[in-house]
Amino acid sequence: MNLYDFIDDIQDFPKKGILFRDISPLLEDRDAFKLLISKMIQEIKNYKIDIIAGIDSRGFLFSSLLAHQLNIGSIMIRKPNKLPGNIIEKKYELEYGSSTLSVQKKRNLNKKNLLIIDDLLATGGTLKCAEELISEVGGKVVLTIVAIELNSLKGRRKIQSDVFSVLSYD
Repeated sequence: MNLYDFIDDIQDFPKKGILFRDISPLLEDRDAFKLLISKMIQEIKNYKIDIIAGIDSRGFLFSSLLAHQLNIGSIMIRKPNKLPGNIIEKKYELEYGSSTLSVQKKRNLNKKNLLIIDDLLATGGTLKCAEELISEVGGKVVLTIVAIELNSLKGRRKIQSDVFSVLSYD
């Protein structure tokens, strides 16, 4: 099974000039989704991971499922005004604008090894921001996993942890 067959290319989304790689068909197909998850788990088993951090919102599609299968915990890295309590926020640049991510300060991440997961690695801004937030609350990101990496944007260079992408495009 070729997982690339389950990615739709959407031109000019979310704005003109952007080619969006849509994972919806992959999520919809039971066998393709199962293969994607198994490839992620195979890579994760090479690391000691205590907690998985999913990035709002498509990272959540994978984080809870993987955490359950690996019998570890999961936390959320959210967009603005989505987390209650005392939070740390950080602004970052996207391929097509800027945004902010936040994490709750009271998450018990001190000296724990984390995996960050998201659907896409483009410019690396989102994942770099997530790494910095995890570090600020005492955790150490040892692995970042994405379903898709856009190699031409060289986002991997911004990431401190090891990076594994299931699919990659030049």
